[in-house]
Amino acid sequence: MKDHSCCHDNNKNSKDQEPMNMGEGVFYTCPMHPEIKQAQPGMCPECGMALVAQKVKISNHKMESGHDKHAGHSTEQFLKKFWVSLVLSVPVILYSDFAVSVLKISAPEFPGSKYLPFVLGTFVFFYAGMIFLASAAREIRAKLPGMMTLIALAITTAFGYSVFVTIKGEGETLFWELTTLITIMLLGHWIEMRAVKGAQGALKELSKLLPDTAEVIRDGEQKTVSISELREGDVVFVRPGGRIPADGVVVEGKSETNESMITGESALVPKKENSEVIAGTVNGDGSLKIRVTKVGEKTFLSGVMRLVREAQASKSKLQILSDKAAYYLTVIAIASGGLSFILWLAAKSGFDFALERMVAVLVIACPHALGLAVPLVASISTTMAARNGFLVKNRLALEMARNIDVVLFDKTGTLTKGEYGVTDVWLGKLKSEDELIRNAATVDSHSEHPISRAIVAEANKRNLKVDSVVDFKRLPGKGVEGKIGERRIMVGGQAILDQGFSLPNEIKSKTEVEAEKGKTIIYILENNELLGALGLADVIREESREAIKALRDMKVGVAMITGDSEKVAEWVAKDLGIDEYFARVLPGEKSAKVKILQASGKKVAMIGDGINDAPALVQADLGVAIGAGTNVAIESAGIILVKNDPRDIVKIIRLSKLTYTKMIQNLFWATGYNVIAIPLAAGVLWNQGITLAPAFAAVLMSFSTVIVSVNAVFLRKRSL
Repeated sequence: MKDHSCCHDNNKNSKDQEPMNMGEGVFYTCPMHPEIKQAQPGMCPECGMALVAQKVKISNHKMESGHDKHAGHSTEQFLKKFWVSLVLSVPVILYSDFAVSVLKISAPEFPGSKYLPFVLGTFVFFYAGMIFLASAAREIRAKLPGMMTLIALAITTAFGYSVFVTIKGEGETLFWELTTLITIMLLGHWIEMRAVKGAQGALKELSKLLPDTAEVIRDGEQKTVSISELREGDVVFVRPGGRIPADGVVVEGKSETNESMITGESALVPKKENSEVIAGTVNGDGSLKIRVTKVGEKTFLSGVMRLVREAQASKSKLQILSDKAAYYLTVIAIASGGLSFILWLAAKSGFDFALERMVAVLVIACPHALGLAVPLVASISTTMAARNGFLVKNRLALEMARNIDVVLFDKTGTLTKGEYGVTDVWLGKLKSEDELIRNAATVDSHSEHPISRAIVAEANKRNLKVDSVVDFKRLPGKGVEGKIGERRIMVGGQAILDQGFSLPNEIKSKTEVEAEKGKTIIYILENNELLGALGLADVIREESREAIKALRDMKVGVAMITGDSEKVAEWVAKDLGIDEYFARVLPGEKSAKVKILQASGKKVAMIGDGINDAPALVQADLGVAIGAGTNVAIESAGIILVKNDPRDIVKIIRLSKLTYTKMIQNLFWATGYNVIAIPLAAGVLWNQGITLAPAFAAVLMSFSTVIVSVNAVFLRKRSL
């Protein structure tokens, strides 16, 4: 796997790196995969297990995770150990007392055949079982005894007792239970790894988006270089179908890019000169020359990867509960195993039977399923969020989303586009809306004023071809004018109307009503005759209507906050069907409005994109920042929307509810089966002829883990 997120730090040859002083540091390792080391807590990218803290020697500024160069190796090694153990377990079973008494099989004897289970069992213990022993040692050093500790206790007890019996020369050994137990545990872990490995694919998939090389133009020459060699200001050439190597701006060419993996939006995005492009997105049919503006950790993609890592390292309340439960389950298992051993000895059932009960209890109670129940679902939900256009910085934020009572939207740039658009057309002398807009856009095409650009954009939206204009003039404080052929056209506000100019009553009454709502009214005149008028306002996003309707269907209230006038706020709220709004709110007062909603006992989600939204985002129970907004707002939020689409709020709430449901299902299974399984393993139904052999206990434990894993993976099939 390629990991470009840190390529600028780690692509140097070792001989070029400065020697570092050795020191000690705390890193997090996987009990099953010791080669994996991370600076933050989280989950193993190979098997999904929670990483445990460990003091390690370090010889560099930072410890790399190391899982890239080992990706797949540990899984294959597990499978190899399983096959070796399986093959060697067959003769161990055939030459055991179990084969004679239960299977009614007598294997052929040869000199020393009675020692065959001892030899092969010892080999399996050290060859395949050592991975469990080493992992248990790490758990104990970290003072976090768990699943590996239980497995190690079980196989060590079985092995030690069997060796003692072999040397003593009398009694029944447990070699067949030992080898089958190790074999089944290896198989269970391998199946589980196969089931959960895809859940850890967020960072891997994101890192694969970047190409290995880029075609850079330097000193008039085009050459291929590693992306680690790209510098800000470089101009790179991207061929049709190629991946864009770094964030930048198009300086030449015209094409479309597929940004679906980054934004979740499937539609192709047109790109031309001065358009911004994102590293990792796919170029369309055209060639592009791009000036690099960001490289390495500064790129948008690297920022996404950092947020995914942070989210995977953070823990939800349910995960914290799960971790505590796993710890206490380990303690209960050890206590139950020891107690069952003592009680069966006291009942004079024989040392072998008592030991077998203890081993079965230790195995059946392994908290692997419990340890996976929540982290795996959380990891999958983080990946799903990234693929659906929003990034989870803190899992507690995602967990809170399911309990939200009201969503408070900042108006400008969130519910609206934050730019002018034509909302109304009133006809005067001209009787065609298209003709009116074509005349206005023709003159305005020479102006850079936001209102002029909005009128030109409306003409483009209607596919209207503007005419040529001569004698263009700006009229300070009024508008613009120009000649289209022999016709003199003026476009502007109220000031453009001459003293005594009389508007038609119908147009006058309508424009006054819309002006009171905060709309800007623009008049189009020809030789002092009114051709018509246009109403312009901050354009409401169509996505806002869908989002608010979906929220209302989910019984979630909607409120709006804005610094605009009461009339503007009332108009937008009425148009969108918003329950409650706050108008004329100063930047410093936004957090106070959040408190007002919270005072009534409501859980509030705040959505904003500006610097003045930061205090409100922090005050809210859930802060959601628009990704296109300011860095201050983004840092203050728990969840970030990659694009300005309020419909993603609905996705956040849906994902939160789905995630919580899956977590509860997994916790119920992971803890519930132990209530029945531990007493059975301890032998409470022995008088009914029901007991669990250690090997069968291992099957049940592995099966429960796989069920939890598969149930979590089903989350990926759900659409938001």
